[in-house]
Amino acid sequence: MEQTQLRAPSLLDAILPMLVLILLLAASVILFGSDSSYGPNQIALFIAAGVAIIIGLKNGYSWSDLEAAMVKGISLSLAAVLILLAVGALIGTWLLSGTVPTLIYYGLQVLSPSWFYAASCILCAVVAMSIGSSWTTAATIGVALIGVATGLGLSPAITAGAIVSGAYFGDKISPLSETTNLAPAVAGADLFQHIRHMLWTTIPSIVLAVFGFLIIGFNTEVSADLQQVQQISAVLNSQFNISLWTLVPLFVLLFMAMRKVPAFPTVFIGALLGGVWAVLFQPELINRLVDEQLPAAVAVAKLVWQTLFAGFSISTGNKDMDDLLSGGGMASMLNTIWLIFSAMMFGAVVEHIGLLRKFVQSILAFARSTGSLITSTMATCLATNILTADQYMSIVMPGRMYKEEYERRGLAPVNLSRALEDGGTITSPLIPWNTCGAYMHGVLNVNPLDYLVYAFFNLINPVLAVIYAYLGVKILRLTPPDAVLPGLAGKNS
Repeated sequence: MEQTQLRAPSLLDAILPMLVLILLLAASVILFGSDSSYGPNQIALFIAAGVAIIIGLKNGYSWSDLEAAMVKGISLSLAAVLILLAVGALIGTWLLSGTVPTLIYYGLQVLSPSWFYAASCILCAVVAMSIGSSWTTAATIGVALIGVATGLGLSPAITAGAIVSGAYFGDKISPLSETTNLAPAVAGADLFQHIRHMLWTTIPSIVLAVFGFLIIGFNTEVSADLQQVQQISAVLNSQFNISLWTLVPLFVLLFMAMRKVPAFPTVFIGALLGGVWAVLFQPELINRLVDEQLPAAVAVAKLVWQTLFAGFSISTGNKDMDDLLSGGGMASMLNTIWLIFSAMMFGAVVEHIGLLRKFVQSILAFARSTGSLITSTMATCLATNILTADQYMSIVMPGRMYKEEYERRGLAPVNLSRALEDGGTITSPLIPWNTCGAYMHGVLNVNPLDYLVYAFFNLINPVLAVIYAYLGVKILRLTPPDAVLPGLAGKNS
């Protein structure tokens, strides 16, 4: 069908698919509760995508055009899918090798329940800042911290909130981070000016977040006593060879990440190294798990191979410990991948037929001040995270849409790049069907809806950014205010 026959979407066209999605997702949570991410949400996304497709057909798009857009949209998530599969394999072999159990063991010895949440946030922040990856931080340090929280009788949801808070703070201000490089590139800003500009919102936000975790920690009644911690430590010692040597795969992975080796090979090499380390340092455990009917070398190879795709399972005689020390494998990530594919399909249709752009055009008609413009940018980033389910899209699309308007108003590019991160990067792990939210759910085994209210940094930072925008705090300009849009001169709210 010719391009000239295409009709621009109406505001009702833009609102309808999102309204259907919100209603279906709400119904999914009400009807299925914590199981909503294991199928019901995917169906909701399929139906909402169907509504968007009908609107696209009404506006002159052909089915083949819409199908191509969906295929292209799904293809954008394939890099994340590869990383997810590698992370599943890594969790499995790191359980078998004793790497995760060792982290849990030492964590139980040194982390006090009173300051555990704050320490978890700070630890994840330092690691993520060093390697520039919130995903890798969650898959390694985060998994171990969830285990420590379970051992100490602390809340997995609050722990996940602390992990996500620290990981995204560190990722956001690291020059090694992909999103930290992407935002200034889209906005036309310098990388290090962008990072310095973000410090004005990120530093107060992380301080308030850590303070919040300290308050919770010192007011939490811990269900695990010293004897229970000792029992868990004893089980870990009886099942695994606990030593600093078993942490070598973690150090190798962090070193590769700091050297900016791409995420997929870094994580998968870490998974393979975990398999090798299991053979070297957990011979007693492997002897208990191997198929005795096969030759020894073949049986060991089969066990490691199986751990890579099916995960690790152990029987200690204690169900809670079995749940804690079992998991991983590529197969464990298939539901998360299903959710990502469903979300990307919906997002691709919405983006292709121009529904999000229609929202932006409507918003700009009311964004008369600098404060409202920056707030609108962040709201668009959040909407993009919800609709397209992809963190990168939430930076690139709004960045392209608003860049000209920021230039027209004489606002420095760092204002836009910071807004893209404050509204896009920060909010992505809070949305269950977003690639980041689905990833965190798959790795930490905590639903984003459960940890959302505890991801203090991710909640505080956007609010603080909006307050700064309306008060005119650190809003940098290219030209004097009176030289740009005379009707807007002097307005910051």
